[in-house]
Amino acid sequence: MSLFKYGFLLCCLALSPMSIASTTPASAPILIQGAMDIETTTLVNALENKSQTTVGAWTFWQGTINDYPVVISRTEVGIANAAAATTLAIERFKPGLIINQGTSGGHDPQLQRGDIVIGKTSFNMGAYKSEFTEKGQGIDPTKWQNFSVTMRLREQGKLVEHNAFYADQGLMNIAQSMASRYKKGKVVTGIIGTADEWNREVDRINWLHSNFNTAVEEMETSSAALVAQAYKVPFIGIRILSNTDLHNQDFDPQTAVDCQQFVLDYTKKIIMMRN
Repeated sequence: MSLFKYGFLLCCLALSPMSIASTTPASAPILIQGAMDIETTTLVNALENKSQTTVGAWTFWQGTINDYPVVISRTEVGIANAAAATTLAIERFKPGLIINQGTSGGHDPQLQRGDIVIGKTSFNMGAYKSEFTEKGQGIDPTKWQNFSVTMRLREQGKLVEHNAFYADQGLMNIAQSMASRYKKGKVVTGIIGTADEWNREVDRINWLHSNFNTAVEEMETSSAALVAQAYKVPFIGIRILSNTDLHNQDFDPQTAVDCQQFVLDYTKKIIMMRN
């Protein structure tokens, strides 16, 4: 092992008790997720020796990249699909880490279409509760309160609330180290808001960003992260801005390809560090 690899792995271990270096077998496959064909085709085409498996509504492609096992998962769109596909993938393929990636809508006015957000955290942006008000008092979504996700930890059997799910620090470090390689825009860290929503009211987008510091919104990351947390599989979300109404930039399908190419290069770097 080179001094660079050794030093990097020590850094990962120091920064995160759940780093990829310390918790996963060296031969465990890498699971890469995308919700739609447009978010998975480039990755599937990069696989060698690939085979396809469909379970229920969810499809997986097994193969190798640089002789290392990789599984591509088309989760389908939305939080329920993402949770189901992630659970199936973990149970069937026993991945060593999970990369959830794809398109998203911009919330941060500093970001433009084509920029990439490495999710330091993700959360269920669509989980709300409202205080009681009398009939006729109206509806005010700005007063709704986001609430935490409750999970039962297997070891202690107790309920624990999560207001967000954190990316694995080792995986974050590798992604950040690749920022300068991406030439289609900026690569930043930020908060990913997940919900079965597509918000186009600029005032609401600004309200979400102001209250939750969201960089982007999409429909799968936090749900997949919840399942990964339950199974203790290192996880990271990587999302590209495919559109942002803050700058009147409509959806561009090329961004899905650009994100996959970044993730493909990212995956190859992880593989290189494991060999």
